[in-house]
Amino acid sequence: MKLQCLLVDDEPPALEVLESYVREVDHLELVATCGNALQAFGVLQQRPVDLLFLDIKMPKMLGTDFLRSLCHPPQVIFTTAYREYAYEGFELDAVDYLLKPIALDRFLKAVAKASLAEAAPAEPAPAANPDAFLYFRIDRKMVKVMLRDILYIEGLKDYVKIHTVVGPPLVVKQTVNGMEEKLSESNFLRIHRSFIVALDKVQTFSARHIEIAHEELPIGRLFRPRVEEVLR
Repeated sequence: MKLQCLLVDDEPPALEVLESYVREVDHLELVATCGNALQAFGVLQQRPVDLLFLDIKMPKMLGTDFLRSLCHPPQVIFTTAYREYAYEGFELDAVDYLLKPIALDRFLKAVAKASLAEAAPAEPAPAANPDAFLYFRIDRKMVKVMLRDILYIEGLKDYVKIHTVVGPPLVVKQTVNGMEEKLSESNFLRIHRSFIVALDKVQTFSARHIEIAHEELPIGRLFRPRVEEVLR
């Protein structure tokens, strides 16, 4: 299934580069190109898209402000010449952040992330085996971790930090996606690009945060519908 893409940038050369890249990828389909956020808003009113390539510093409205204005935003990859917007971009739960001039290999890496996130989160099992466990390699040893002891898992690029009820966090060379796959048959739920939580450890939740062991964890916008469906 192809990802429907919308390109938004006020610089025609930048749009031309992105358009050429999109046409090179078989599972991407270009819906439209827009020169500003208002034009993009008009397109989104007519049809939904799966993936938005969005410039940030544009006339009339910043791309970040435009994204905040959308009730049901698609996945977003920011494209900009300004590195200082990176933190704000990731705070808005963007799939990736591409700095101009954008190389094709970097574009493909961002698209791969979007394709992976497009897959529906795995259904958590209604009840986990209380004796279930996993082994992780830590400091040249295989360490046994009982799933019932896990509070939540925090992503740190190529590592994850496993927070448990029995001691200090364990740092393991593993990705969040890899952990999600390992825990797909257990009582865990991905709530953010960087967080997986144990459902039975959730103390409180709101539209934007989950509290576990008095720690407030963010709910990513892309994951929010699934989180609300499960927790409610």
